[in-house]
Amino acid sequence: MVTEDDVRRIALALPETGEKTMYGTPAFYVRGKWFARMREEGDMLVLPVASEEEKAELLAAEPAKFGTTPHYDGYAVVLVRLDEVGAEEMSELLTDAWRLRAPKRLAAGYDG
Repeated sequence: MVTEDDVRRIALALPETGEKTMYGTPAFYVRGKWFARMREEGDMLVLPVASEEEKAELLAAEPAKFGTTPHYDGYAVVLVRLDEVGAEEMSELLTDAWRLRAPKRLAAGYDG
C-alpha cells in the first residue's frame, strides 16, 4: 500500500518534475504537462496510459487495482487504487506516465 506522500516522493524524484494543484488536488507535471493527479477522495491516483487499448487491458487484468469512471470514458486514463499497489509498482506506473508526457529527449536522457 502506498500513500499520497509516497506518490509525491516518487513523482518528484523524476527529472524536471514539479507539483501544482489540479482541480483542488496535488498533481505532478513534467515541463508543464501533467502525468499524475490525486483524486479528490485521496485514495486513488489518476494516470495517463499509452492508449485506450492499454487501459482496457489493465482494467480487465486487475480490476481491484485499476478503475475508471464515466468521466474518463474515451480517454487513455486509469485510476489506481493506492491501497492495492506497493512502492515498487507505483514507481513503475509513475515512471511510465512520466515517459508518456516528458519531451522525448528528456525521457531518452533518463533512460540513458
